[in-house]
Amino acid sequence: MKARKNDSAVLLITCPDQKGLVAAVSGELYRFGANIIHADQHQDHDAGLFFMRVEWSLGNGGGEAAFDIQAFSEAFAPIAARFGMDSQLHVGTIRPRVAIFVSQHLHCLADLLHRHQMGELDCEIPLIISNHTDGEALARFYGIPFHSIPLAAANKAEGEARQFALLESAGVDLIVLARYMQILSPEFVRRYPASVINVHHSFLPAFIGARPYHAAYTRGVKLIGATSHYVTEELDDGPIIEQDVTRISHRDQVQDLIAKGRDLERVVLSRAVRWHLDRRILRYGNKTVIFD
Repeated sequence: MKARKNDSAVLLITCPDQKGLVAAVSGELYRFGANIIHADQHQDHDAGLFFMRVEWSLGNGGGEAAFDIQAFSEAFAPIAARFGMDSQLHVGTIRPRVAIFVSQHLHCLADLLHRHQMGELDCEIPLIISNHTDGEALARFYGIPFHSIPLAAANKAEGEARQFALLESAGVDLIVLARYMQILSPEFVRRYPASVINVHHSFLPAFIGARPYHAAYTRGVKLIGATSHYVTEELDDGPIIEQDVTRISHRDQVQDLIAKGRDLERVVLSRAVRWHLDRRILRYGNKTVIFD
């Protein structure tokens, strides 16, 4: 029987590809009595890199002895150093805390809140931040505190300072931009490296900017898409997590493209958030490895 998420731990590894990696990791887990429930690995031969994800039961229930995560972490540190590993150890009993940023388009926000309520997103959502008030009623319906912080060029630094205070007070681990139509400052991105996920209403790198569906309609394309990606200081150029497309025809007008695009945006953003929460993503350079 597969362990519940909160009864498991996940180890993510990135390191130079070399012999003995799998044996070293699995052997140490075996030595601590781990019951591995999922393991996956990938090699990027061109980059000479090895990636691995291992999930195992913590044994908190069902008659199993509890896995000593602290002792394992200490014992694994010399192995990580020997192989030059960049490793992350995550425990399922600690639920990530997620802040959602939104502007006036509420379809992605509504989708995320519904999926969270249904148990699809294993996290806490302590707050929603917006530069408009449109989402306040929706936040109130789901019982999540809503903070409206108007932003303009003249007060952007002041507004972001208020956002930082809220995020730090709430102990936020991940920020999701659910059609938040503001460009984050370099300082904001540096504060939360690899911890901000955006959805772009286009199949990046095509049709960047604020009106991609209009540009796609003008170009007469037959496919439109949406992209979820990590945010970096370079606009719309962060590592891509997920993309999806749908076909359109000459009969479709701009509003049809926008309506179909909204469905894609909901799907690709929720997948990206779920995979991040499930610790299935490893980022390297400007690329990602997404484990099954």
